[in-house]
Amino acid sequence: MSPLSITRNLPADATAAALRADVAQGLSATPKQLPPKWFYDARGSDLFEEITTLPDYYPTRAEREILLTRADHIAAATNARTLIELGSGSSDKTRHLIGALSGLHTYVPVDVSESALTAAGEALLAGHPGLTVHALVADFQQGMALPETPGPRLLAFLGGTIGNLLPEERAAFLTSVHDLLSPGDALLLGTDLVKDEATLVAAYDDPQGVTAAFNKNVLQVINRELDGDFDPADFDHVALWNAAEEWIEMRLRARRDMTVKIPGVDLAVPFAAGEDIRTEISAKFRQEGVRAELAAARLELTNWWTDSAGRFALSLAFRA
Repeated sequence: MSPLSITRNLPADATAAALRADVAQGLSATPKQLPPKWFYDARGSDLFEEITTLPDYYPTRAEREILLTRADHIAAATNARTLIELGSGSSDKTRHLIGALSGLHTYVPVDVSESALTAAGEALLAGHPGLTVHALVADFQQGMALPETPGPRLLAFLGGTIGNLLPEERAAFLTSVHDLLSPGDALLLGTDLVKDEATLVAAYDDPQGVTAAFNKNVLQVINRELDGDFDPADFDHVALWNAAEEWIEMRLRARRDMTVKIPGVDLAVPFAAGEDIRTEISAKFRQEGVRAELAAARLELTNWWTDSAGRFALSLAFRA
């Protein structure tokens, strides 16, 4: 095997088909909703990178702090020879882990973007020429087959991305992780923690308007890919804290009555002034809740690390 190989678990047209299905279903529903994965075209990814540098957006910095200070502990606890990363993107944060895992043989980045996987894999190999990179083009929510790699394996799901899943989706996802792992393999999970409402809302509603542009970018994706006629100026960015569910909701709120046409899915979508599209949930967690969700999927939490301010956690769990 060459140092960098790529396997596709997705048909070539899978992304376009998924977008059509999500838009047709989500914008016909009551209330209207769209999955957050459609934020991340090239412009959306650039906007998110900008968000991570904003003063009020703490999760990325907090998680990086834990990785910098605890990578050696993670390495010692897992002795991983294979590192699998779901939603790997640029693989930026996992570089800290790769450097600490002295026995690492193979890195398996998993993402829906083949171009991102290629760029990240080539960059990693430049710094770690002895590493084997087996990239996987796949959607982790749609099921995937991992390549044969040496164990123990460490599966990393970072960034608090699990918070974008509804509770039933999280349960299904964690069960699928259990089924992918063998005895002795581990899951490294990033979770943002419950904290005061003002801090949480500020992280998703910056005064610079970057998060608003990121939220509205989903409308541009629909316009480009499905010939929609959304005018982003007709919608306001809204971020609010749902205390009952303990999650942040991002919404796009119609500023006037209108009908939006989306020929790519043969849809005319009526909006009343003040009507919302929910574009993201971002659940926040407590340690006991994470432990219980892992246990329900037969994963045993063994280690829990937070940043110095106690805002974000990385947990390590082994297949029970």
